[in-house]
Amino acid sequence: MSSPIDLALLPRSATVAGGRMAVGGCDLEQLADRFGTPLVVYDESELRSRCGEYRAAFGDGNVAFAGKAFLCIAMARLVADEGLHLDVATGGELHTATRAGFPPERLVFHGNNKSEDELRGALEAGVGRVVVDSFDELDRIEALVDDGLDAPGVLVRVTPGVEAHTHEYIETGTEDSKFGFGVGADVALDAAVRASESAAMRFLGLHSHIGSQVWNLTSYARALDVVTNLASRVGERTGATVGELNVGGGLGIAYHAGDAAPTIGEFAAAVRDAFARSCRAARLDPAPRLMVEPGRSIAGPAGLTLYRVGTIKHIPDVRTYVAVDGGMSDNPRPVMYGARYEAFVPARAEAPRPFVATVAGKHCEQGDLLVRDAALPEDVEVGDVLAIPSTGAYGYSMASNYNRLPRPAVVFVRDGEARVVVRRESLDDVVRLDEAG
Repeated sequence: MSSPIDLALLPRSATVAGGRMAVGGCDLEQLADRFGTPLVVYDESELRSRCGEYRAAFGDGNVAFAGKAFLCIAMARLVADEGLHLDVATGGELHTATRAGFPPERLVFHGNNKSEDELRGALEAGVGRVVVDSFDELDRIEALVDDGLDAPGVLVRVTPGVEAHTHEYIETGTEDSKFGFGVGADVALDAAVRASESAAMRFLGLHSHIGSQVWNLTSYARALDVVTNLASRVGERTGATVGELNVGGGLGIAYHAGDAAPTIGEFAAAVRDAFARSCRAARLDPAPRLMVEPGRSIAGPAGLTLYRVGTIKHIPDVRTYVAVDGGMSDNPRPVMYGARYEAFVPARAEAPRPFVATVAGKHCEQGDLLVRDAALPEDVEVGDVLAIPSTGAYGYSMASNYNRLPRPAVVFVRDGEARVVVRRESLDDVVRLDEAG
C-alpha cells in the first residue's frame, strides 16, 4: 500500500489542508507539541454523534454505553448529556460514574465476580440494573437485602451458546464462557426463576452479550432466538413478565483500510428485525423492551493516538523498526490478540506511504509492536509525530504502567478547541503508592 491514509478510518471532522491533518478543527501535530506524546485524542462531536445515532436507532432510554471501552469523568458526563445509560463492570467504574454525577437509575452494573463490597456500593448508590452473573451473586444480593438494603432490579445474564466469529479472547457467548448462565441443563432458566421468585430483587429481564468486534450480524439473530425462547419458558414456569431483553453490544469497527465493518444503522436494522422475528416465534406478546450496550462502535472511531518517533532501526534484509514513545502500555490490543492498525504522519497526511516498516513501542518485550508492516512516507524521520487512528476503544482503558511508564494524557477536541480530560501521569504518580519502608 502506498496511498495516503484513508480518511474513513478517522473521525468525520478530519480535514487536510496544506498537507496537514486536523481533527475537530485542531492540527494534530500542534496538539502533540502542546500536550506532549503519547497523546490520546477524541473528537467530542464524533462521540456525541455516535451516541445520537444509537439513540435514534433504538429509542430513548434503550442504549447503554459500555464504559469498559473508555471511561473517565468527562466521558461519563458526555454519555449522561446524550441521554444514554452507562454500563459499569467494577467498583472503580461505578465510582467514576458516581463522581461524575451520572444518574444512578441509568447505571447497568455488570461483572462476572462482583464482590460483596461492590454489590453493596451498587445497591447503596441505587443503580437501575444489576446484571446477575452467578448463583453466588444471587446469594450475595439476598444477604445484602436481608441486611436492610433496598431490593435492586436485576437482569439475568444468559450465555446463549452462539459463536460471534471474533477472537476467542473477546468471544463471550459460547457455552464455555466465564460469563453468565448457560442455557444447557436449564441453568439459565433456573437462575431466572430464582430471581423472579426472590423477594430480595425485582426481576426485570434477561441479558445476553456474544462478544466484541463482531461483524457477522447473523450471530445476534441466533442469540435472540435462544434468549426469546428462554423468556417464553420463564413466563410459562413462573407467570413472571420478562419486561426487558438486552442483547449487549460488540459491533465491530474498521481498523485498517478496506475493512468493511457494518454501520450503526445496519446493526440496528439487523437486531430490530431479528428481535421482532424471534419474539413472534416465541409468542412474546407484548414484546419485551429491547436494549443494547455498544462501546467500541461509539468510542473506537472517535479516537486516535499520537506518538513521537525516537529511533529508526534498519536491519538489512529483515525489516525496519520505527520506535515511538509509547506502546503496549497505552495500547495492549496488538500484543494481546494481534489487533491490526494503520499509521501515518499527520504533518504529511497527503504523502504516499510506500515505505514498509514496523512501528514498535519502547517496552522490554519483542512483542511490543503497535503496527506490523505499516505503510509510511519514505521520509519518515526521528522527531516526526506519528498517528494511529481508531484507538478510542480498549486502548487507554486497558493502559498500564509497564516498565513504570506514565500513562498518557487524554484530550477532547471540538470546534478548534482542545481540553484535557485526563491529565498525563508524572513520574511521581508512578511511585505514589510505593511504601518507602
